[in-house]
This record gives sequence, structure tokens and C-alpha cells, in this order.
Amino acid sequence: MDILRRHCVSTYGAAGPPLLFGHGFGTDQQAWRYVAPAFAARHQVVLFDLVGAGRSDVSAYDFARYQTLDGYVGDLLELIRTLKLPKVVYVGHSVSGIIGVLAAIQEPELFERLVLVAASPCYLNDGDYRGGYDAADLEEVLGFLDRDYRGWSHAMVPNLVGGDMRAELVEEVLQSFVEVKPTIARQFARAAFLSDYRAELSKVQVPALVVQCAQDTVAPSEVGQYLHAHLAGSQLEILNTTGHYPHLNAPVATISSLERYLASA
Repeated sequence: MDILRRHCVSTYGAAGPPLLFGHGFGTDQQAWRYVAPAFAARHQVVLFDLVGAGRSDVSAYDFARYQTLDGYVGDLLELIRTLKLPKVVYVGHSVSGIIGVLAAIQEPELFERLVLVAASPCYLNDGDYRGGYDAADLEEVLGFLDRDYRGWSHAMVPNLVGGDMRAELVEEVLQSFVEVKPTIARQFARAAFLSDYRAELSKVQVPALVVQCAQDTVAPSEVGQYLHAHLAGSQLEILNTTGHYPHLNAPVATISSLERYLASA
């Protein structure tokens, strides 16, 4: 199968160093449309949809392969190799940030830098670690998703996006969520929200920028602090915005953060 068609890959921009953008749960590559074009004058911009999201080839979704994030990690590495990209700056939102971390551990030679936007290595509270959810609360959230994915989406999305987002963008994110097949959404949510990759962070050799929102119910600012503390040589920037989607509700701040990081090379 053609991997470019499978992931609905789109590329544009200059022949400069490639920026590869990965989207989070419930959205697709269109979520980057306010941020990615800002880099087209000096970079090759590459966007793609995770299998099961957006305009990807949903028939390629394999419930065994994607039971954990490993399947998505393999897809990302295959995509970079297929495109024959030089070392990429990988910009991953939420769960795609962790997918990038795991990929960079496996094949660090493919990555120049990582930019982790509202990413989390573990969503569960655990002792002094504040991931955002107690185990019982998370199981309740996932149980609601299992029973009624559309209802769950309508209930969760306003909380996820935060109070800063314009009403039309809230509706857009909601529509993106409900277009995901419920069976795929259930499995992807469990693969993401029940995972714990904290022990993997010390293996990352690639420099990273951690971009976190000041108020985010999914990935609290403490998570950003944790990532920064456990990723050697990383930088941390906490944006003065709410919600889990700074690239949608604070694109100018997100662009500025990434520009500063790229200029610091």
C-alpha cells in the first residue's frame, strides 16, 4: 500500500530543513493550518494523518497493530524513510508528541529536534506525579467513551479546548472528533490515556522543546515541568493560554515559541 496515500501526506514550502507535524487524538493535519504555513518560506513543511484519522486510509487500520502506540511509531519512522527526508524537526501535539519521543529513541539519526506540544508521558496521577487524572476518574471517562462516543465528544471537547477558543473552532474540533470511527476512537484513547512512558524519557538523545499551556485539564503544566526535567538538554515554554490546543487557540504564541527554538540552533 502507498504510505503517502495511507496517511494523506501533504508537503509544501521551501527546500529548507523539513518540519514534520503530527496531530493529536480526535483531530487531523488540518489542526496545524494556522501554524505550519508560517514556516513554509524557510522549511519544507510535511503534514500527515494518523491511520484512522482525517483523510487517512481507514481500511489500513489494524486493531492488533494499533493496540499500543508502537504501531504509530512504526508508521512515523516508515514515513520519514519513505520521504527520504534529511533530519527532521518533528512537531507533535499531545499523543503524537509521545509517538515522536518513542520514534526518536528507536532511530535518533532521523531527528534533528523534537517539539512536544501539550504532550504527556502519563495521564494518571501517581504519588508525587500529577498526570491530571486519578485512576477511577479516568476509567469513568473511558467507560463513557465506550458507551456513547458521540455523547462523550460533545461533553469532553468544550473542556478540552479551554475557554480561549473561538466558538467556530470549538465546533470544528467537535466535528473532527465525531468523524472518527467509534471503534477506532475507543482503542486509540486507551492506547494513549492508559500508557506510561515516563521510564523512556531518559533514553531520548534528541534535543527537545516542551510547549505547554498554562491551564490544560488533559496535560497540566506540571506535566510540562516533568518532561523538561527528564529530557536532557530540553527547553520549556509555558504559553499563557488555556486548553489543550494552543496551535488552534493561540497560534501566534505557538509560532513564536517554535521560531525562537529554531533560531537557537
